[in-house]
Amino acid sequence: MKINQINLFTNQLNEMISFYRDVLELNVINESAQTFTVEVGTTSLVFEQVEDSKPFYHFAMNIPENKFEEAKDWIQSKIQLNTENDSDEVFFETWNAHAIYFEDPSGNIVEFIARHNLNNAVNHRFSSDDLISISEIGVVVEKVIPFVRKLNERGIPNWKEDHEGLTPVGGEEGLFITVKEGRRFFFSQRKAVFFPLEVKVQGIGRFSFVKHDGNVTMTLK
Repeated sequence: MKINQINLFTNQLNEMISFYRDVLELNVINESAQTFTVEVGTTSLVFEQVEDSKPFYHFAMNIPENKFEEAKDWIQSKIQLNTENDSDEVFFETWNAHAIYFEDPSGNIVEFIARHNLNNAVNHRFSSDDLISISEIGVVVEKVIPFVRKLNERGIPNWKEDHEGLTPVGGEEGLFITVKEGRRFFFSQRKAVFFPLEVKVQGIGRFSFVKHDGNVTMTLK
């Protein structure tokens, strides 16, 4: 699964433009009074201004599998990393991946992840040009497993086994991280809360996630 575009909301549009352009050094390809778009490798990341809430999300960006330490040094020179148990990095043994976490001005929990199963090593110094794509987006739901089945029915398989707290669906190049509402996000003090989002998946279509009558619903166009 490959994620071509993600549409998210923010209540701090100007601060977010500055962060993604000046701190993460990403190319802004569209900007208006209400929205902006940056390129994260092969993924377009769109933020739209909203006034009546303070939305935040969790998403991950793939980096070359051999550039974890360089990427960590690069981002750590700009902003403070989040920590978990006094550590500012983690190795996921069952995923064979190293990751670091930080937050943007909206409180989004952003992850750089080096997936060592992928053949994407590079032999030059790390820069923002080496951000490959957005490879994870969190979708917060009340009941994880029934929602995972709906994604399965749309042709997206589990990547790991079912778990009611968190189940990843897709593959290492693109994952829906289905998270139980209220669960604490790793490397954060934030508890998972649903906010609307759209995700365009290559070869499948555009997923729209909204909450209706207290339940998260998914449509595919």
